[in-house]
Amino acid sequence: MQTQKLNTRAVPLKKQSITMSIHSRWVIARRFGVFPLTAATIFISTFAVQAQDAGAFHEVETKYIFGNFTVGSSTGIEGEKAFEPETQANFGKGGGGRYAVSQTALEYEFTPTQYMQIIFGPTVSYYNVHGVPGLDDRNIGAINGFEAEFRSVLIDRNPSPIAVTLSLEPEFHSRDETSGAKVVNYGLEAKLEADAELIKNRLFWGFNLLYEPETTRADLGQWDNESTFGISSALAYQIVPNVVIGADLWYLRHYDGAAFNSFTGDAVYLGPTFYWKIAPKVLMSAAWETQIAGREPGVSARLDLTDFSRQRARLLLEFEF
Repeated sequence: MQTQKLNTRAVPLKKQSITMSIHSRWVIARRFGVFPLTAATIFISTFAVQAQDAGAFHEVETKYIFGNFTVGSSTGIEGEKAFEPETQANFGKGGGGRYAVSQTALEYEFTPTQYMQIIFGPTVSYYNVHGVPGLDDRNIGAINGFEAEFRSVLIDRNPSPIAVTLSLEPEFHSRDETSGAKVVNYGLEAKLEADAELIKNRLFWGFNLLYEPETTRADLGQWDNESTFGISSALAYQIVPNVVIGADLWYLRHYDGAAFNSFTGDAVYLGPTFYWKIAPKVLMSAAWETQIAGREPGVSARLDLTDFSRQRARLLLEFEF
């Protein structure tokens, strides 16, 4: 995740303070209550459908059911091949203006064994930026680079109740992910992807741990290093056969330097997820998340809209062959 710093960094009466405090607590409770409320709804729904035929709910591939910001541990069936167009879009930056940027990876996926998966393909980006302080106006689409991913199972689900997969994703990009400016960028996204089946074939919990160092050079200048740390938790519930809904919660921290050298900001994202096994060899996975909290050193705003976007979305389609 490349970032470009923006060039923006701004005593009520006692009765007013009390009113604002109550209002602030209500806003925070409303926002952070979405995740536990979703969890409660899922559990209540589970007990409400106990009379339904359990045999109608078959095993699902957990890799995709959390919306794909959080990724499940499964690697598919040995010998399986697929084409996967996957798009991530980011919306909203600090200081106003219009900001909408997307990147689509056109991936080929191959599973040589049940414990390993290989994915690779080119990336295409689109930038629609206008009136954002610190960023040049831009409205272009371009082939932006190449990504690969190597996934290896570390802990299988049986006999362990928790399955864990290690994912390593080297990347090359020719345009800055945030601004669209021409750069030379190399990155490595390392992720631990874990999940557990809380109720057989119905309720799943996902957990990811992320470390992503990057180095970027613009206009043949010096190399600038950065790194991102992240941790997530997600719930997914199969409401009817082949349809899964859920909620995803992410915490991200951004640093200057490849080894967490200098903290520049953090963000909390929360949003719904959706998975649909459309046909035996076709599926869709989607997520939409909003930054509900964040912090940037030296800035009074309650969100970090320099290192991160206000909203982000992800859509993946898979076609097996």
